[in-house]
Amino acid sequence: MIRAMSLLSTEAIDWRVGEPSVWVDVACPTPEEVAALREVFALNGLALDDALTHGQWSRFEAYPEHVFLVFRTLGAPRADADATERVSMFWYPATDTLLTVRLRDVEYLERTWREFDGLRHGSEERLIYTLLSQGTETFFEFADDVEARTDELEEGMFVGVSHPVDSHELTRRVFEARHEIMDVRRLVNNARASVSAFARHARVVTAGYANGLDRGQVRLDPQAQEVALYFRDVVDSLDRVYDTLDSAREVLPSVMDASLTVQSNRMNEVMKTLTVVSAIFLPLTFLAGVWGMNFARMPELGWRYGYVVAWSSFVIVAVSLGWYFKRRGWW
Repeated sequence: MIRAMSLLSTEAIDWRVGEPSVWVDVACPTPEEVAALREVFALNGLALDDALTHGQWSRFEAYPEHVFLVFRTLGAPRADADATERVSMFWYPATDTLLTVRLRDVEYLERTWREFDGLRHGSEERLIYTLLSQGTETFFEFADDVEARTDELEEGMFVGVSHPVDSHELTRRVFEARHEIMDVRRLVNNARASVSAFARHARVVTAGYANGLDRGQVRLDPQAQEVALYFRDVVDSLDRVYDTLDSAREVLPSVMDASLTVQSNRMNEVMKTLTVVSAIFLPLTFLAGVWGMNFARMPELGWRYGYVVAWSSFVIVAVSLGWYFKRRGWW
């Protein structure tokens, strides 16, 4: 049975005498509450300092008093690496006790709290697995959001010529996305290493306590195997997220290259059109220049049909050149 309670409820229990799977959650503790925690629980000073430090990255450590894990995840799919949710877990496997400390609201922890409160069939290992797996989902949400934004950038490159994509805006968005991906990749990599170390330690600890053996005399049993599968699943999920973000990071430069290629093709089309127009007007300019010379004796100037012939020449030359360029595929 999981007994979920706040710090104010700890006076009603004695976690040292084998209370069934106790979970105590402390949110934004005051100095007075920290002092009360020290009186109730055996806490390593270094671990408690890490739990109360803002910006602490994911980490794992096995102290003599307890097992300690900091799990740092994203607060929202579009959050940057500084807007994160962090849960510090103090696990006492000998007495089936879990203490969680957080410095801000963590949505998935609140949801897990409601799910496990008063649950009659559960264990602290399954509780820790649930917290880790739901925290990992925030990374999956970010990865899905990155893929959607990458698809949007790719589609934006192929808008009509009359509404070309702003290359400066595209460059800004690509570098912004790449910066976010690199920050989150560091979070995922750090969390993956911490959870992996925690999973290896939890497997050994659970097997030792299940068999009544010392840590150096471990033989696996079904419960230890199940715990190992739980935490290995979280590690595999973090591996998949890391690979997804790594792929997205590699795709973004290709988006930039494709954008530059599209912009270059559009520029080539514009230059080709301008060149054709210039080529058509070149002979017309020549004819106009010849007939515009101010010589005293020019037969065309006194000819009755000279003006008509001049315009007819302009039209014939322009249409002929346009038809020729079109037939050759130059326009």
